[in-house]
Amino acid sequence: MTASNHPRDESTTLDSTAHLMNRISSQLADQLSLVSLNGTRRPVPPALVLVAHGSRDPRALSTVRALMARVRELRPGLPVHLGHIELNEPRLPDTLARLGTAEAVLVPLLLARGYHVKQDIPEMAAEAPARTRVAPPLGPHPLLVETLYDRLVEAGWRTRTDDQTRRGSAVVLAAAGSRDPESKLDTNHTAQLLADRLGVPVVPAYASAATPTVAVAVRALAARGRHRVAVASCFTAPGRFATQCAEEAPWIASAPLGAHPAMARLVLHRYDQTLATTEVAAPELASA
Repeated sequence: MTASNHPRDESTTLDSTAHLMNRISSQLADQLSLVSLNGTRRPVPPALVLVAHGSRDPRALSTVRALMARVRELRPGLPVHLGHIELNEPRLPDTLARLGTAEAVLVPLLLARGYHVKQDIPEMAAEAPARTRVAPPLGPHPLLVETLYDRLVEAGWRTRTDDQTRRGSAVVLAAAGSRDPESKLDTNHTAQLLADRLGVPVVPAYASAATPTVAVAVRALAARGRHRVAVASCFTAPGRFATQCAEEAPWIASAPLGAHPAMARLVLHRYDQTLATTEVAAPELASA
């Protein structure tokens, strides 16, 4: 028994040592990135706060954390934090409170405009001591479409098909939905960009608050002779809505966007874009 356990114990020790060395290397790289070539300390850039919606599905939190890790890998030295609107910890107000009076850019992990982007997040930011700017949602954007395309290919979408197959194919772009008409405009724009990429019709559909539903969109496409229909999951992470929409797929359903490399690049693009085009909101001005 002792002899058979020894290799596993040694492996565990090696894994732990490797993990510790990786953490030390990462921390050292972060510190060195703050020092310029002449030895002076560079100013710390404004923090990037990922703002997730939150979900009771435990996979959602692990997915968002994986995306956060990928963002950190792409931009060493940038302080990256996470805050949720609801359902998960840490909540956005708590994250902002811990930042004190530091400057921060809030990047919503949401894919269209709507109530959360226009009301919830700015109101939470206005009540925090941090000096904040709020970035636009992640969509519509070509990097979002790149992710949607790759997720469809992973699910079984064929990149090369004959004309007859293409004429019978289509995609339903499944999104959360909102009563805000600008949310629908953004989702329509994303659907058009994806249709241009795929060369087949892409119909937006919604899990709640807007029409059509995924089931209705699938039936409408079938009535037009499109029987090879895929559902593209336009959700950042797994959750109730993503699962509900995937179950309506008559053929294949793609996975949520998750920690795809293009999503990490998109987060950083929104961060940089916001720094370049908006002014920081001081707390007393934001709450006035």
